[in-house]
Amino acid sequence: MFDLTALTRAIRAHGSVARVVVAEVRGSAPREVGASMLVWVDGQSGTIGGGALEYDAADRARRGGDGPLFTRHALGPDLGQCCGGSVSLLTEWYDADSIPFVQNGVIARPALYKTNETPFPVRRVLARARSRQEMPQPALIDGWMIEPAAEARRSLWIWGAGHVGRALVSVLSPLPDFAITWVDTGADRFPSDVPEGVTTVPAADPALLAAHAPTDAHHLVLTYSHAIDLALCDTLLRRGFNSLGLIGSATKWARFRSRLAALGHGPDAISRITCPIGDPSLGKHPQAIAVGVSAQILRRATARADTNPGREHRQA
Repeated sequence: MFDLTALTRAIRAHGSVARVVVAEVRGSAPREVGASMLVWVDGQSGTIGGGALEYDAADRARRGGDGPLFTRHALGPDLGQCCGGSVSLLTEWYDADSIPFVQNGVIARPALYKTNETPFPVRRVLARARSRQEMPQPALIDGWMIEPAAEARRSLWIWGAGHVGRALVSVLSPLPDFAITWVDTGADRFPSDVPEGVTTVPAADPALLAAHAPTDAHHLVLTYSHAIDLALCDTLLRRGFNSLGLIGSATKWARFRSRLAALGHGPDAISRITCPIGDPSLGKHPQAIAVGVSAQILRRATARADTNPGREHRQA
């Protein structure tokens, strides 16, 4: 997806920013069509696969340009890579006055030549997006690059800024699929280098804030206090949620089930909470927990997208 939020944020921070996207793939390649990175004078974010291909693309992007640049690359000895396939890259330069136009949730623009006339196959894609809300996959069509715009993202609330909370934010924040709200009881609980795009919210009583969280949000509860965790689970069960994960052992979960039942929650409602979270086989290191939890979230999202692609794009 074309992440307009990330592009706008990068432009605000760095001025002119280049975006490099994989437009075509033939044979074996490190990334898929639509994979992209943002490049500015002294940095970059995202990846198109790493290695010499990415290094050369970033160097070319920093040299600037006055329009879209379309290049083809064989992933062979000349690049020091052995994938055996080839990729085409589209490099575009943006600033505050040239944010791309979104039409029906899709960004479509010429990649191979300059023209104002939209080819019929592209018009058909845009029409389906408008009338059926069918979001296309990133693709090069008749010399035009089309990508769904990642304007709306899944809302993910992480409750707790301890070791596991920090590991989760580190793993999940680079993904374009999530808008992360990070909550703890005080501003001093958060690290000084919070990743871009993550909203930190100090809340003396997190349960009061939970009562106002979006009802379609995903939640991960892992504070330093069992009492806070219980209050959050109680509040979120009453509020509504998309998914709710709770860190803890089997013993903690047994106690929580009993206490939540005493608070008036039925077994079906309580069973919607996932506890413990992550993959116990990976161990208890914070990063291992974060990897397991992230894998669970991504598997669920992929399963929903595979079941109903149009609906997933509309909800994302």
